[in-house]
Amino acid sequence: MKVIHAATELAAGRKVCLAIGVFDGVHLGHQQIIRQTVSDARQHEAAALVVTFDRHPNAVIAPARVPPMIHSLPQKLRTITALGPDALLLLHFNAAFSQQTGEAFIRRLAADLGQLHSICVGADFTFGHKRSGDVKLLQRLGAELHFTVHGMAALALDGQPVSSTRIREAVRAGDFDAASQMLGRAYSFSSLVIHGDQMGHKLGFPTANLDPMGLLRPPNGVYAAHAAVGGKSFRAVLNIGHRPTLKSPTPELRVEVHLLDFTGDLYGQELEITFARKLRDEQKFASLDALKTQIAHDITAARQQF
Repeated sequence: MKVIHAATELAAGRKVCLAIGVFDGVHLGHQQIIRQTVSDARQHEAAALVVTFDRHPNAVIAPARVPPMIHSLPQKLRTITALGPDALLLLHFNAAFSQQTGEAFIRRLAADLGQLHSICVGADFTFGHKRSGDVKLLQRLGAELHFTVHGMAALALDGQPVSSTRIREAVRAGDFDAASQMLGRAYSFSSLVIHGDQMGHKLGFPTANLDPMGLLRPPNGVYAAHAAVGGKSFRAVLNIGHRPTLKSPTPELRVEVHLLDFTGDLYGQELEITFARKLRDEQKFASLDALKTQIAHDITAARQQF
């Protein structure tokens, strides 16, 4: 899948079918929208183009109400790639962009793409300044500009619509099964490896520190997990918490993962963590020796889990 940053970068002279959305988590409902777009494109010998944004719109419009993202941007792009579109238009969402009306946004896309054949969105999708764009607007513009519109109804699970909000609630509750059902695949957490304070190495269990900023996190605790990096997967033990045993005057939330049977440098690489089972809650131990003993027990428990 080709990633572009302006609609004019798409090769001219070919009809285009669009899927538009934030697509956080790329859950079953999002997949339905993208698959419909790919199907339209194959049927009409068009290019299947997914249009999404480099951040959640609330990051600009309502910073106090930005939800934690289910996926990092690279993880979202990988997941969309697997659904088979020809290209993805990744738009930079900033203050100027947020001032566009929904109508101006669609007219600009149509002009830049040349031959717009169809647009597929969720039935309740809104876009543009003050949410001026919706399915009704798309249908009106479609009649004028000669493209078809698919407003896809939300999929339901257990009698309720599948949504990014429901997935966040499930992950926060540690209900990975429910989250995975709505995602259509195992829930995972993906982040770059950043520099830490080397405490894991000092304890004899080196860890990769992940950057949780802006991302959805499961409840604090210790988990058996799988860690994927560089096309390989490793069994792992992951800790989410504030490390109460270390008695820091300014405790910070840490996401640390110890890869079993691995040696090497992971700094700057992306790790994708798939959770297998929670081993225990976060605990405060009487000493570092007691903590080391518990970590060894956690590793044994993780190996038994697998």
